[in-house]
Amino acid sequence: MTHDLPTELLATTHVAALDFEAYVATDPTRAPDWLAIHDRTRLTPDQRTLIEGFVRRLNVVVVSGTWCGDCVQQGPLLARIAEASDRIDLRWVDRDEHPALASSLRINGGDRVPVAVFMNEFFEPVSILGDRTLTRYRAIAARNLGPSCPLPGAPLPAEELAGTLQDWLDEFERVQLLLRLSPRLRAHHGD
Repeated sequence: MTHDLPTELLATTHVAALDFEAYVATDPTRAPDWLAIHDRTRLTPDQRTLIEGFVRRLNVVVVSGTWCGDCVQQGPLLARIAEASDRIDLRWVDRDEHPALASSLRINGGDRVPVAVFMNEFFEPVSILGDRTLTRYRAIAARNLGPSCPLPGAPLPAEELAGTLQDWLDEFERVQLLLRLSPRLRAHHGD
């Protein structure tokens, strides 16, 4: 992955990007799949308490595709995390409509989605995570590298959904701690 992301590009992309509801609404034929996962996703009380305790602002832009199965199965989890804190400003862009950003975020030589770019309050990049979390990769490997493969469109098991949610939450927490412990930001905020 290339980490040479200009702050100006990230800031202008984030400002122009859509919130979850508006992004999903851009594709009415696929929106029900996104909303079904969103409806299934629940934060535990401990997860909610953790997120509500965030102090630093996190700007996050997700490069996605409404047509992408991994985006459908992970995007709503990100939305649930962001809904739990007014410190998280999560925005969405379509990969094909933002080629300059997408080409800077190639994974394994390809334009993968979803890719989340975590930024501080000044739109400086802090972390990049995509295209799948470890739980997603383990589940896909178990299905595809084992003796049989599931049918396309097979339902997402609850334990995979919960594990993937926790993977994403761990990254949000890691970035929040990085921002909280940053000497530069501590000096800036006087804490």
